[in-house]
Amino acid sequence: MAATSPMWVFGYGSLIWNPGFAHDARVVGFVRDYRRVFYQGSTDHRGTPQFPGRTVTLEHQPGATCWGVAYRISSEEDKQIALEYLEVREKQYDEKICVDLYTDSSPKIPAVENVMVYLATTNKESNPNYLGPAPLEEMARSC
Repeated sequence: MAATSPMWVFGYGSLIWNPGFAHDARVVGFVRDYRRVFYQGSTDHRGTPQFPGRTVTLEHQPGATCWGVAYRISSEEDKQIALEYLEVREKQYDEKICVDLYTDSSPKIPAVENVMVYLATTNKESNPNYLGPAPLEEMARSC
């Protein structure tokens, strides 16, 4: 039986300190060309449908970096459990992409390739909870 590749998941918000799934390695690093922004609305764990609370998402921005943590999940059972958990936890994010993770010791060559990350797009059809930019004071009131 051939061994399968591990799955990697990048956390840039609360997944950093509370992944909620089994993992066998944790690597602190950054992704390129994305920045962390409080532009996504949450109607379940940070707010209500009438008053969505703001949560972080990633916004594509050439030249930007976003630090976070990548988690390696190797066993098939743990991968399945993690995906089921993340699909519920990240349900208000409408896109899953793969990015490369870099570290201080490997800033030019990816330390880990194809790390899965959830993010919210600006597409109101697929992401009705996208709130977008706002004045800092307004964003702080809705977090």
